[in-house]
Amino acid sequence: MRLILAAVLAVTAAPLLAQGLPGAPDKTRVAAGTYAVDPNHTQVTWQVNHMGFSMLEGQFGASGGTITIDPAKPNATKVEVSFATDQLSVTAPAFANHLKSKDFFDVATNPTATFVSTGVVASGNTAKITGNLTIKGITKPVTLDATFVGAGGNPMNKKVNFGFRATGSIKRSDFGLGMAVPVVSDKVDLTINAAFSAK
Repeated sequence: MRLILAAVLAVTAAPLLAQGLPGAPDKTRVAAGTYAVDPNHTQVTWQVNHMGFSMLEGQFGASGGTITIDPAKPNATKVEVSFATDQLSVTAPAFANHLKSKDFFDVATNPTATFVSTGVVASGNTAKITGNLTIKGITKPVTLDATFVGAGGNPMNKKVNFGFRATGSIKRSDFGLGMAVPVVSDKVDLTINAAFSAK
């Protein structure tokens, strides 16, 4: 029975494997226009050094946003994304509650964080994106190094989808986040996976 099931799965999967992934790093697949952020596939992962003992990570999901892009004029790209800090994700409920408190993100008063681009310098499939990050009502400039992941027709929603991966870092002290340095490092490393879809 197991052999029959394995054979059926292999035959079924073969055409999909032969076709490859729907997306590819081909900018010509993206038409100029404004696209909506895909909240199901967009997130910020943060990492901070905890007392020199370990690295802690958590995530925020996107709650909305858009990108206005023209592959022929990549430096004119505009992006704005909001993230639901009140829906932050970590591996322990007690730690999540601590992060949501006034000591850190104060989500009762500030349930979202936002990033609004102010400039883009593109080179091939990479770009340096500058913008304003707002957390707890405090706005500071941040620079992200972004890479175009790919674009194509999404077989699920039948729309053009594309995405970027970006990295950067911020200082907790700039946004009034948590315990004083150096108990926990001031530097927070960010990895952003941003997906967008035709409206």
